[in-house]
Amino acid sequence: MSDTTLISPATPTALASDPQTMGTATKVFAFASMCVGMFIALLDIQIVSASLRDIGGGLSAGADETVWVQTSYLIAEIIVIPLSGWLSRVMSTRWLFCVSAAGFTVASLLCGAAWNIQSMIVFRALQGFLGGSMIPTVFTTAFVFFGGRQRVIAAATIGAIASLAPTLGPAVGGWITDHYSWHWLFFINLLPGLFVTVAVPLLVKIDTPDWSLLRGADYPGMLLMALFIGCLEYVLEEGPRYDWLSDDVILTTAWVFGLSGIAFVWRSLARAHPVVDLRALKDRNFALGCFFSFVTGVGIFATIYLTPLFLGRVRGYSALEIGTAVFSTGVFQILAIPVYAFFANRVDLRWLMMFGLACFALSMWEFAPITHDWGAAQLLLPQALRGIGQQFAVPPTVTLTLGGLAPARLKLASGLFNLMRNLGGAIGIALCATLLNDRTNQHFLHLAERLHPGNEAMEQLQQNLGSSAAFGGDTLAAQGMGLRQLWSLAMREAQTMAYADCFLAIMVGFAVATLMVPLMRKVTAPTGPSSDAH
Repeated sequence: MSDTTLISPATPTALASDPQTMGTATKVFAFASMCVGMFIALLDIQIVSASLRDIGGGLSAGADETVWVQTSYLIAEIIVIPLSGWLSRVMSTRWLFCVSAAGFTVASLLCGAAWNIQSMIVFRALQGFLGGSMIPTVFTTAFVFFGGRQRVIAAATIGAIASLAPTLGPAVGGWITDHYSWHWLFFINLLPGLFVTVAVPLLVKIDTPDWSLLRGADYPGMLLMALFIGCLEYVLEEGPRYDWLSDDVILTTAWVFGLSGIAFVWRSLARAHPVVDLRALKDRNFALGCFFSFVTGVGIFATIYLTPLFLGRVRGYSALEIGTAVFSTGVFQILAIPVYAFFANRVDLRWLMMFGLACFALSMWEFAPITHDWGAAQLLLPQALRGIGQQFAVPPTVTLTLGGLAPARLKLASGLFNLMRNLGGAIGIALCATLLNDRTNQHFLHLAERLHPGNEAMEQLQQNLGSSAAFGGDTLAAQGMGLRQLWSLAMREAQTMAYADCFLAIMVGFAVATLMVPLMRKVTAPTGPSSDAH
């Protein structure tokens, strides 16, 4: 196998029209229209993260119920993403994208009009399931439309959106909630959703539907995949909250995802035309690319989870204040886009990716000294490094992993590639939630060991915190208040140290990924259409 070819071409899907005959302006506008759909689908993963408290208050729901506003979307989206390759072959790229955009728009309207938490969770699941296909479909179209240097720029754009949209989610959501209401978190999707629904079918005509695929489809494989991914996501999301396998429901769900996962892998490898092409992982570049996609998913989603959580729990920030504090990541990523575009056609993409992964690792190292009084100013440097790291890590991964694939294989492979990023995010968030809980308890116990009656500094602090004069001379009441406040201070510091531990754990993952980059083969973006593009 040559360095410039990842997977041998398969029989192509017939094209409705030759993309090479389209004008550059038309292709750019068509691609941009699809990017709008991809952006809003990715933005909505995290747009509610800084506003869950407001949504819960508006729908009279508790914290355990409200968290499913985000979880239901992610589970539904992660199930449909690997199916998008097969769906695009059945319906064609433009009609799949059109249906996805239209369904996402309607579901967004329903989310904004939800009347209780149960209806919100159902509508969010619909929103994720109906809109999820827009994400990998953009990858497929970009590599069909563009070649040579244009392909590198297109991959940079996709990579920027893939990491920027979730990053901006908390900031955009916080601002909307503070200035309007949480309903507008969903209503803002209506106008771009309608635009994409109309524009894409008119402009994107790269293939034709093949409804005959419905007859021989691997429906048992689809069911096994849905059970595997859905149950895995449920275990990851709910496990930290219910002490993992000590809960009967979590244990049962874990058995289901384990057994269905084994059956799904066996079936995918045994069938000639599986719903997800796992055999593509035999290629070194594709397997490594999926690994890097997984690691960047951990970094992007876990840090988006940790930073707003720290600012809300430890600092007591509002939704708008959280959004403002984390906004710098997106700013620096945007500023890094033209720099990356300049070097992308001049430097080996593997070294750009290594630089990006190293920047992300350095960012996590800069997060480690976090203290309870950190705000936007203190977060600026680590978030700036993270924004630059995202821009230099994600786009090269896209090009190196998918750039050499024939369009017929690309449809199936892009779904698996995107699944790894979202799966990395889900696993990263779950591991961080567990680590936060365990390390907070350990740090609190270590601090408590030092808070004993012989500690003069503690006794003086307790006296300052609980002055008997404030309780009419009642010494016992004053001491009780002092103890409660001392407990709160110890818990705050324990939580802060646990956040530092989480950032260091993520740093280790990126350090390992950085060292693995040289294992990838150099892939040169094709200077013309692939052999199966006609």
